[in-house]
Amino acid sequence: MCITERKTYPMKAPLHINALRAFEASARHQSFSAAATELHVTPAAVGQLVRTLEDWLGIPLFHRTTSGRSRLVPTEAAERALPDIRAGFERLTLGVERLREGATTGMLTVAVSPAFAAKWLLPRIHRFQEICPNTDVRLDTTLKPVDFVAQRIDIGVRYGGGNWPDLTADKLMEEEAYPVCSPELLARLGPLKTPADLCRETLIHDLSMEGHPGFPTWSAWMRKVGFDDVPASSRGMSINNSAAVLQAAAEGRGVALARGVMAKDDLAAGRLIRLFPDIAFTSDLAYYVVYRPEMASVARLVTFREWLHEEAAR
Repeated sequence: MCITERKTYPMKAPLHINALRAFEASARHQSFSAAATELHVTPAAVGQLVRTLEDWLGIPLFHRTTSGRSRLVPTEAAERALPDIRAGFERLTLGVERLREGATTGMLTVAVSPAFAAKWLLPRIHRFQEICPNTDVRLDTTLKPVDFVAQRIDIGVRYGGGNWPDLTADKLMEEEAYPVCSPELLARLGPLKTPADLCRETLIHDLSMEGHPGFPTWSAWMRKVGFDDVPASSRGMSINNSAAVLQAAAEGRGVALARGVMAKDDLAAGRLIRLFPDIAFTSDLAYYVVYRPEMASVARLVTFREWLHEEAAR
């Protein structure tokens, strides 16, 4: 019996990883040229890396088709291995992120709603930059839920009930909701003696979390003060951004049901006036600082989280 020894090629770790990347990209694109474009190398370099990997393994990884448009078709063994190789690259990427997360300096990505950024965070963020001048803050502003891992979000502030999958939530602020309008509009309207007087005015509705249980609405506020028969849900102007709701009220477009955290600076500056201040209506929802549990001890997150709580306590 003749035994043939398979020739093996030692492969250093960086070359091994580069060859695997070339193989994975070539399999995904079914083309050395397309893989080369993605990896910013030449097609010849991609082909050589794949051939080196094939030689090291002792098996072919692609069928080269020549009928019609030439393309690479992964072999059965290659198809079986690709899911694990791709998962490995994802884990490597997360590992590198873990190394970067340990730094006290660098980029801090913060997810907040556009309205919260405009009305609360941006007017205060300079104080954080004063105490952490080497941390660059990048705001990711969206009303849609974000994937903290996939979108590389470090920390965020969310408004809701306090429960979000896979995230730790620390309560930051509760808030009241109350009617507000501009000083000019109030001067034209004259004194409003009871909430029933609002029935004749234009009401500005906040639809930024329309349908969310517990979100403060005109209908809920009217029920709170005992005016169930006031058709608040169908009257006036509707806007799907809380900051724009306050802007419309400040411009005299009508009476808005303000969220207290958002309206605080406008009230202090005299752009808005709170109506019926003796009526308390606390929202069922609150603001929470949210982050992945494994990020809890990262230095720059700890500093930013503590700063948020200090600002909220002012």
